[in-house]
Amino acid sequence: MSQNVLHPLSPQDALVALMIAMSASDMDMRTAELVKIQSAVNNLPIFADYDPDRLKLMAQLVFDLFEQEDGLDALFGLMRESLPERLFETAYALSCDVAAADGTLTESELRLLEELRYELALDRLHAAAIERGARARHMTL
Repeated sequence: MSQNVLHPLSPQDALVALMIAMSASDMDMRTAELVKIQSAVNNLPIFADYDPDRLKLMAQLVFDLFEQEDGLDALFGLMRESLPERLFETAYALSCDVAAADGTLTESELRLLEELRYELALDRLHAAAIERGARARHMTL
């Protein structure tokens, strides 16, 4: 992994890396999750000036980190370095949306969301509201 990939990550890079990590957490990156990530990058204001070509770079970064024993901790470290606190709820919301995109939450996705809540020091009530919103947006008939 080259240094220019790791430093500095933009806040948008950190958000993308977290979404990819959520999708990859159960070792099954489903199409619905990938579409959700692409849609977020293409449509949300936070990504207005983001280069979508960086998606592949961020995916490779996450895959490289997940091959390491302490890769998740390293990912959280990069997130803390790159993400301003005012975007912590955004990071959690995007992660919840990716987790909910395929209609099922695996044990590994739930565990990653729990660790993310802890790492971001999110208030439990705020996290529950974000989770509820993701569930509501991804309901099917």
